[in-house]
Amino acid sequence: MKITMKKRIPLILALALTIFSAGCGRTERQAETQANGSESSAPSTSESQDTVQTPEDEEDAGLESNVQDAAATDLIVRFGDTGEAFTLHLYDNETAAAIARHVGTADWRLPIYHYDDYENWEVMQYYDIPSRYEIPSNPESVTTEQAGTVYYSEPNRIILFYQDAEVSGEYTPVGYFDYTEDFVTAVEENPVLEGWGNKIVQISDSE
Repeated sequence: MKITMKKRIPLILALALTIFSAGCGRTERQAETQANGSESSAPSTSESQDTVQTPEDEEDAGLESNVQDAAATDLIVRFGDTGEAFTLHLYDNETAAAIARHVGTADWRLPIYHYDDYENWEVMQYYDIPSRYEIPSNPESVTTEQAGTVYYSEPNRIILFYQDAEVSGEYTPVGYFDYTEDFVTAVEENPVLEGWGNKIVQISDSE
């Protein structure tokens, strides 16, 4: 009996050491795996700083694009109270957008006080806008103008070249009319208002 117990004790100790070693090994491997796993799952500094376009960003970009597209529109112009309607195609800039925005709140009926007694009246007309309207400008040097081109000139003045011209000035491009014989005739034969001694031009955002 004593011999049997002596033989069992070393076996029990060996078995206990084996189980303990295995458990320690598993614990170390689990700790190592968890450490490695957390490192691999965490993005690097460079990766976390990369810009990723989200659906919200794309939506904002689309809204900005729509706003820019909305700024490029058309206006309707008549030379005289009962004149034919002509389309003024606006350029996509702040000046044209401001004019379109103001006209959208109330149609413009602008008098032409001078139409045949100033330099270059044979090729151009100008229409003064009331000073209460604030219009930004970004003038550029212009020396050659095509018939139908419309410019803005400070302070608050629209200039229309209804014939090709070579006139030097600092103007902001606003838009253009499609050049036709009917268009030129409408400008040149715009009647003088009875009792007023001037002509008028009407500008609206719809016919």
